[in-house]
Amino acid sequence: MERKGVVTFKGNPLTLLGPELTKGDKAPDFKAIGKDLKEVQLKDFFGKAKIISVTPSLDTPVCDAQARRFNQEAAKLPGDVAVINISMDLPFAISRFCSSAGIEKVQTLSDHRDASFGMGYGVLIKELRLLTRSIFVIDSNDVIRHIEIVREVTSSVDFDAALKAAEGLLTRR
Repeated sequence: MERKGVVTFKGNPLTLLGPELTKGDKAPDFKAIGKDLKEVQLKDFFGKAKIISVTPSLDTPVCDAQARRFNQEAAKLPGDVAVINISMDLPFAISRFCSSAGIEKVQTLSDHRDASFGMGYGVLIKELRLLTRSIFVIDSNDVIRHIEIVREVTSSVDFDAALKAAEGLLTRR
């Protein structure tokens, strides 16, 4: 499925591949690669609330800031919340970035091999083969509770809205 003009890059419209997910949908499974080169799937986080921060590339200033901010926020959250960053960066580049940026509280994943996350969550940019900047907050039963797909890829996410959605999951218990 192709969705044209949902996002822009420096004002130029782009095409997203995959479905348009909505709040209340079951979160699609995915297969991504950790910085240790091991495969990671959504089911590996079952029973935890999940904040999935999606970045085009950690080598850009906005993505760098997004990963650092969620790393800071993850340190304040209980252990039953998984904070994940996923991008198309190679695992080696992700590992290097995390080491130099002190990213220790966020699990960083690469979708480069199969674009499984990008296609499943509808955030793969056809023209660039990158993931568009977005946030998914998923409850412990793998139901999507918050989605933000940032209209302009070079703009930042709404951290407060994502964190509020995650906090709402914690107070429902």
